[in-house]
Amino acid sequence: MSRSLKKGPYLDEKLMKKVARAKATRDRASIKTWARASTITPDMVGMRFGVHNGRQFIEVLVDENMVGHRLGEFSLTRRFTRHGGKIQKAIEQEAATKSAAGVAAAAAPAAGAAKPTGKPAGKTK
Repeated sequence: MSRSLKKGPYLDEKLMKKVARAKATRDRASIKTWARASTITPDMVGMRFGVHNGRQFIEVLVDENMVGHRLGEFSLTRRFTRHGGKIQKAIEQEAATKSAAGVAAAAAPAAGAAKPTGKPAGKTK
């Protein structure tokens, strides 16, 4: 459910003070914040934020497409490993062995292969 329009967007007061101070001094340094729920405003475009994800600060460079979204949307809190399991692991191992065998076969020439002479094959006198 979205926020009521009569309330307006959520803006953290401390964060907005930091943004105003950075704009006044034209400071290009990253602004560290824990305010993940704060809405991105047009004033923030072009600024860098260090958004905390619970463990570390993730660097976020705000552009025009981000206006109206929340800062926390761009600082993921969970690490995506991958989907699959035992079957997917077996498929990946087969692909790795096939590619390794293909590389080894391409590197070593066949035992009975003729040496290239630079002349076209088939026409001999």
